Amino acid sequence: MLKKYFLITLLAGLAVLVNALAPALLGRIEGLGGSEVALAQTLWCASLMLGFGWAASKVSEGTVLPSFALQLLLGILLHDALKPISMQITLAVVVCTLLAAIILKSGGDEIDRAAFLSIAWPTVLLAVVGYLITFGVTFAFLLALGLKGGTAALLAAILGSTDPAALIPTLKNLVFRDHYARVRDMAVAESALNDAVGAIFTAAVVVMVQGGQPVQTVSELETGLFAANNLMLLGEQFAFGLLAGLVGWGVMHYFERYKSEQQAEPMYDFAIVLGIPLAAFFLAQVLHGNGFLAAFIAGLLGNFNRNSPALHTLIHSMETKIESVAKPVIFMMVGPFVAVSNLLDSAGTGLVIATLFMLVARPLAVWLSLLPTHIDWREKMFLCSVRETGVIPVVLAVMAAAQLPAHAELLPLTAWVVIWTLVLLPALTPWWAKKLGILKC
Repeated sequence: MLKKYFLITLLAGLAVLVNALAPALLGRIEGLGGSEVALAQTLWCASLMLGFGWAASKVSEGTVLPSFALQLLLGILLHDALKPISMQITLAVVVCTLLAAIILKSGGDEIDRAAFLSIAWPTVLLAVVGYLITFGVTFAFLLALGLKGGTAALLAAILGSTDPAALIPTLKNLVFRDHYARVRDMAVAESALNDAVGAIFTAAVVVMVQGGQPVQTVSELETGLFAANNLMLLGEQFAFGLLAGLVGWGVMHYFERYKSEQQAEPMYDFAIVLGIPLAAFFLAQVLHGNGFLAAFIAGLLGNFNRNSPALHTLIHSMETKIESVAKPVIFMMVGPFVAVSNLLDSAGTGLVIATLFMLVARPLAVWLSLLPTHIDWREKMFLCSVRETGVIPVVLAVMAAAQLPAHAELLPLTAWVVIWTLVLLPALTPWWAKKLGILKC
C-alpha cells in the first residue's frame, strides 16, 4: 500500500517536472508555423491527458484516492503544459460535452428498463425535487459565505448534479440484500437523470446572469427562474430533450433487433454505440431541448444493457473507452483553466462548501423530496451518503466559465467539491451500507 502512495507522489512530481519544461517545448512548437502548430499542440495535449490519465488509474488502484480525483489534480499540476487547450476553449467545451453525452448514455444502460419503472416515482422526485432543494440550499450557503449572487447561483446550479461515472464503480462492488436492491438502481438513475436537470437549470442561470438579471437573494433567484419566459425555456429543454431521447430509443431498438439476428459481432458496430447518443444529443440541440437528457433517455429506454446477450461485447468495449479515454480527458480538462495557485487560494472556501454540501444540502434533499414515498429509512440514510460530484459538474463549469469569464471562481471551487466528494464518499459508502445493514453478509 505504501508503494502505491509513493508511486502517486512520483507521478505528481513527474507532472510538476513536465509542467516546468513545457513552456520551452511549446515555444518551439509555436515556431513551426502554419497548420503544424495546431497539430503538434493537439498531439502534445492528447498525449499528456491519455498518458497521465492511464498512469493515474493504474497507481490509484487499491488506494483511498479515486483515479478521477487524481486525474483532476494532475491536470491542474500540468496547467502550463496544457495551456494550448485554454486558448481553444470552444473546442474544450465541445470535447467535454460529447464525452459527457456518451457517459450519460452508458448511465442509462446500467439500469434495466423494467427495474426503472418500479422506482420511477421516487427517482424522479429525488432527481428533480431533490435537485431543486440542493440548488436552493447551496445557493443560500454560498451567499452566506460571501460569494457574489451570480457566481453563487451558477455554482449552486452546477453542483446540483451528481455523477454516475464515479458512482457506478462504487456500487458495482456492493451486494445488497434483496429488499434493498432497488436502492442501487435509484442511486444510478438519479445520478444520470439529475445531470440532465442540472444542465437545464445551469443553462437557465447562465442566461439570467448574461442578461444582467439580479440574483443577489434567494427570492430574486426564484423570481427569475420561475418567470414565464424562463419556465417556457425550461419546458422546452425537458420536452424536446425527452422527444430526442425517444427517437434515439427507436434507433437503438432496431439496432438491438439487428444484432440479435447476427451470428458474429463485427468490431465496426461500435461506431453505432457512439453515434446514437451523439445523434440524440444533436437532435435535442436542434429542437432547443436538452442533449444530456436525450442521451440518458436513449440509453435507459433502449434497455441496451446486460440483459441483451448480443450486445455484451459492445457494452464491454464502451466501458473500456469511457474508463480509459472519456473520464481522464474530462477531469484533466480542468487543468488548463485552473492553476495550482487558484486551487490553493480557494482551499478553505472549497472545504467549507463541500462539507455543507455533503452534510446539510444532501440530507435535506433526500428526506424532503422522498416524503411522499414509502422508501425505507435505511435507504434514505444510504442515499444521503451517495453524492459524488464529477463529470457533468466539471463539464458545466467549463461551459459556464467559457461563456462568463468574469466568474473565474467557478472552476477552482467546483474542483474542490469534486475532489472532496470523490475522495470521501466512495471510501465511506461500503462502510456506511454495512453499518445500515442493507448488504448481504
